Amino acid sequence: MSLLSEDDFKSLMNISDQLCLSLYVRTYRAGTETRQGRIRLKNQLQQAEDRLMQNGMRRPDVQLFLAPLEELVLNNQFWQNQRDGLAIFLSKDTFNYYYLPFEVEDFLFVGQHFHVKPLLPFILGDGQFYVLALSQNDVRLFACSRSSVREIEIEKIPHSLAEAMQYDDPQRQLQQHSNTLQGTNSKAAAIFHGHGSDPDDQKDNILRYFRLIDRGLLDLLRQKKAPLVLMGVDFLLSIYREANTYAYLAEEVIPGNPEELSAEDIQTLAWPLVEHYFHKAEQEALTYYGPFQGTGRTMKEIADVVPASYNGQIEILFLADGQQQWGIYDFVQNTVRIHPQPEPGDDELYDLAVRQTILNGGSVYIMDQAKIPEGENLAALLRY
Repeated sequence: MSLLSEDDFKSLMNISDQLCLSLYVRTYRAGTETRQGRIRLKNQLQQAEDRLMQNGMRRPDVQLFLAPLEELVLNNQFWQNQRDGLAIFLSKDTFNYYYLPFEVEDFLFVGQHFHVKPLLPFILGDGQFYVLALSQNDVRLFACSRSSVREIEIEKIPHSLAEAMQYDDPQRQLQQHSNTLQGTNSKAAAIFHGHGSDPDDQKDNILRYFRLIDRGLLDLLRQKKAPLVLMGVDFLLSIYREANTYAYLAEEVIPGNPEELSAEDIQTLAWPLVEHYFHKAEQEALTYYGPFQGTGRTMKEIADVVPASYNGQIEILFLADGQQQWGIYDFVQNTVRIHPQPEPGDDELYDLAVRQTILNGGSVYIMDQAKIPEGENLAALLRY
């Protein structure tokens, strides 16, 4: 099991089947509370069995369908390696489950697609960014959000200055002297020079090293627009800026040697530096929306927004955090029937609008209701 990625999220949105089961379970990382996650999932499975039978599935077929989840309930090792939440997605041809680094309310949904709205704060609103931790002995890249971090391997790059010199001009006579640093976790510090220990020679070597890293980084982040934060000592960071060609390099940096810090330590230091980038995008969307109020290009009723989302009309969708509305979208009549309580065959209409808006290239923002124009549960700006 892994953390959910943006690619995973997009794949889930595109899956459609006669019966898709989505489960969200509050879990715990350590201590006696880890048993609660198992109990919560077991309770969810009892509800899922009833819900599937209400949708016309026979009991033997339900038991066969839910068998992979029953195995999870009994898997002791699985429950010893949890985060703050668990998302499970099951259909005839799909069985995926993911750690969630944030708390979720227990939730069950049966429909013709997976329920993805609870994941939006993590995927869209949580702020995806990168940290490049630099030293002469090592280079590490981390994909981060406000609540998660994972290290990414950068292929085809040197991971130390010593390794980088193997890529260098063979006619350049370089020598390597290693001075062992004291301490239990210290690494060898390598000093490279050409004709003598001229600081300019050392800087040139590091610059070539960083240009190789930049080249590999561009291959990895070519389609990305996320901020990239540098971490390292000031001397190295100034040289890397000279080598950098990635368009979204952040001005903010994390000063200091990253070699002794964990991925979680680095993410914790980085998030306060980049948080304003994501609030800026949200505020720009709200500002852009403002002048269109009263022009006929905005909507605030879910019964209007769902058909518009399917027709690819929505450019921006603002949604209040935690809202739910059950009902059915009639594709033929292009109309929505709203129900006060979930009924067999219902969709959660906000989830429907979110998914279709994203699939059709629109932008979605989850926020406090007080921030949404006119204080509504949702607001949508149409493309035309």
